[in-house]
Parts: sequence; structure tokens; C-alpha cells
Amino acid sequence: MPKYLLISLPAILLLCSHFTMAQREDAANQNPVQNYTVDANWAQVPGGEWDGSTSWITVDGKGLVYVLVRTAPYVRIFNRDGSFVRSWGGDIEIGNAHSITLDDEDNAWISDAAEHVIYKFDSEGKLLMTLGTHGEAGDNESLDKFNQPNHVFIADNDDIYVSDGYVNSRVVQFSPTGEFIRIYGGVKGTGPGEFQAVHGVALDSQGNILINDSENFRVNVFNPNGRFVESWPIPSRGGIEVRDNNMTYISDVNEGTINILINGTLLETAYAPRAHGLAVDTDGSIYTSGASRMTVYKLTQKD
Repeated sequence: MPKYLLISLPAILLLCSHFTMAQREDAANQNPVQNYTVDANWAQVPGGEWDGSTSWITVDGKGLVYVLVRTAPYVRIFNRDGSFVRSWGGDIEIGNAHSITLDDEDNAWISDAAEHVIYKFDSEGKLLMTLGTHGEAGDNESLDKFNQPNHVFIADNDDIYVSDGYVNSRVVQFSPTGEFIRIYGGVKGTGPGEFQAVHGVALDSQGNILINDSENFRVNVFNPNGRFVESWPIPSRGGIEVRDNNMTYISDVNEGTINILINGTLLETAYAPRAHGLAVDTDGSIYTSGASRMTVYKLTQKD
């Protein structure tokens, strides 16, 4: 047999595996037909390009878009047209700036998955509150510590919901002053109300708690008293947002999708590569961050 054909079986398997993984990352984004125009060059980034992973994104509903980057300055703020406004964040080192959420006073809640804490900053970047203990992990029964928390939701009454899900399997509810109220979930598994990897939380208009259960490819729904209600079979390793009429947007970084549902019924799917962080503006625009791709996409509905 000629020498150039002597390729070992392990080498062949490695090459096939690498090819499959490369295809898998973008499998859902090969020229998809959708009702949205995707703009990957929306943000007019100072210097021309992002200098870190664009982990998450949120909007204030008044015209500003906040992008969370995993390198300082962690918060970069833009107008809807993509023009740069300002940035802040760096006085406190964040090990893994994973998600950002704004409350009604434009305070920014940032999850640091590496250091097991949630930070609350004012609109200028001044630290106001810390939930959890820096550098100390808690288990599923802990009332005041997390293990790699990755998202925060602030309810209309200012209660705080922490997605504590890269290691733990739960969402923890606190009062506006940080007092423990309730745990949703707390059991790792595949059964009803159990979780493999919690990756986002939101409330609907009835106060039900919608929780991304990403490695089970679903969303688990609990009532306000903590009782499990149902699951929606949908890819969910990303963000979750509930808008008018309980229209719910759920992104998935692996599938590159943003699925749009009402009360668990799928309406349509939008596509953007590596859709991780998610924000839906009051004008109907969808923003999603490409994470390690160092990209932010703006999706606008076609006429």
C-alpha cells in the first residue's frame, strides 16, 4: 500500500470529529429563511472591532443598548442606530462578565460566573450591592451563596431572580434588599421541574417563572409559589425575554436561534450565529451577542 494512504484510524476519527463540530456550530445558520434582516455591523465600535467576548446585551427601552464585554471596560453603551455613547466598568475586576440586566432605574445587574456573585451598579458604574460571597461557592440549598450564576431578572416589584445554574440547578428569589425568599428547582436531573443547566430566567404577566433548562433543551415553568407547572421543548442555552401579550423570545448559542413563542406555542424562529445574550427593544428590534465571535447582531423584521 502506498505510504500516503497510511493514515491511522484515530487520526481519521479526529479529523471527522473536528469537521462535525465545525459544521454543528453553524448548522442552523446556513442561509436560513427568516422574517428578519440580520446586521452584524450594527455597532460602531471604537477602534473598529470588539476587544473581548461580547457575552450579553440589554436595552433600556428609551433608545440605549448596553453590551457586556468580558474585558474592561465591561459595559459599552450605544444608541439604537449603533453610534457609540460611552462605556464604564473596570474599577472592580470581573472574572467572567456573563450577563447584564437593567432595572427600572437603569441600575445594571451583572453576573460574575467565575467569582459566584451578582453585582448591582448604578448608571455610572458605582457598585451598590453584591449578592453572594466573592470567590466562595454555595450548593443548591444555600440561601446566600451561588455556584457560577449566569443571569439575573428584576421583577416589576423589584424582587431579584438569580439564575444559579452552571453548577447548581436552580433559580433563587430575593427581595429588593437581598433577603432570601424562595428557591425554584434545586434538583439536577431530567425529570419534571429538574434541571441540567439553568441559563436564564424571566417572569410572564401572570408572575410565572420561566427558566431556561439548557442541557435538557427546554424551558421549565413554575408558578409564583414555586410549584412546577410545565415544560416547553425548546433550545434554551441563551437568554429569555417576555414582552407584550406574553410573547417570549429564547436564544440558543449552540443552535444559533431565537425562538419566539406565546404561552409555550412556537410562532417563528429567527437566526443569528452563536446567539447568546438577548434583548428585545420596544421598537421590535432584537439584539443578540455572538459571545466568543466578538459580534453583536441587530435583527429587524422585514416589511
